[in-house]
Amino acid sequence: MSTKKLLTVFFCFFFLSLTAFAQEEDSLLTFEDSECVSDSEDWDDFDFDWEFETKEFRFHGSPTIALNFGQSKVNLENFSGSFSKPNYPEVKLGYTSLHESKYSEDILRYRFNNIFLGNSFTKTNSSNSSSKDIRTDMWRFGFSWATGYGYDLGQSSIIPYHSTSMAWSRVKFKDALQNPSDAAFAERFNEAFRFGTGAEAGVRFNIIPLISLDLSYERSIIFERHMFWKWAGSGIIEAAAQGMLDHFIKKIGKSSPTALPIVSFVLKSALSYGIYELRQEKMNWPFKSAAPLAYDQFKVGMTFNF
Repeated sequence: MSTKKLLTVFFCFFFLSLTAFAQEEDSLLTFEDSECVSDSEDWDDFDFDWEFETKEFRFHGSPTIALNFGQSKVNLENFSGSFSKPNYPEVKLGYTSLHESKYSEDILRYRFNNIFLGNSFTKTNSSNSSSKDIRTDMWRFGFSWATGYGYDLGQSSIIPYHSTSMAWSRVKFKDALQNPSDAAFAERFNEAFRFGTGAEAGVRFNIIPLISLDLSYERSIIFERHMFWKWAGSGIIEAAAQGMLDHFIKKIGKSSPTALPIVSFVLKSALSYGIYELRQEKMNWPFKSAAPLAYDQFKVGMTFNF
């Protein structure tokens, strides 16, 4: 395992150990202390925000349209050729919930559940690619849910957020591949709908109540084949890690509400980045599986809240 992978594993286990320590510290109460805590407060502390829980994805709030545009970087392990950097326009339709958090009247609780459609394409004469780069065309649709905490600035707000997605993608390789090994890899994805997942970290600048400006970075993978049980096992590990991290973040919200939006954004995004880095070689990490087709995308956009 490379040094980069070892560091990624270390940071993932560091986050898990950090959250586990926070829970262990809470359990070290004397008998007298426990009498001072009501049953309702105990249940509030135990309220994990599981990332894949059904209640996380529900349509309520203000109707929202988000328009994004960015550029992608395509990667496939053990692939000798280089990919061009396609453009990526995207539209999201969903509902946004934004309200005062329970920790402070100046801290907002944000949620955006949506369905989306995107097209990653390379122009014929793109200035971002050499003549030897392999061009791809990809259509992608699915659903995602974003959560986070933000700062209420009166008529405006700043909201760092973390998002998770599930999608179905159809990739077309537009150039013939000379290397037989590369061609065999590409054929597993070429012109077929494949399932995949992704994670996104971004910041939403709400200038006026109607319009927001967005900056985001997304890591997504497309599975060669959808092996349900391995995918479910990998997803449960990720959900458990994010759930324990949510518990730790809530403790921070109670003690230091002002730091909550930044700490939540950094910890949840770093954990997702580490997990998806490990999935570059094994799509269902830690279980033995093939490498996925991976996309890294930087996006800017505009969101309309009605």
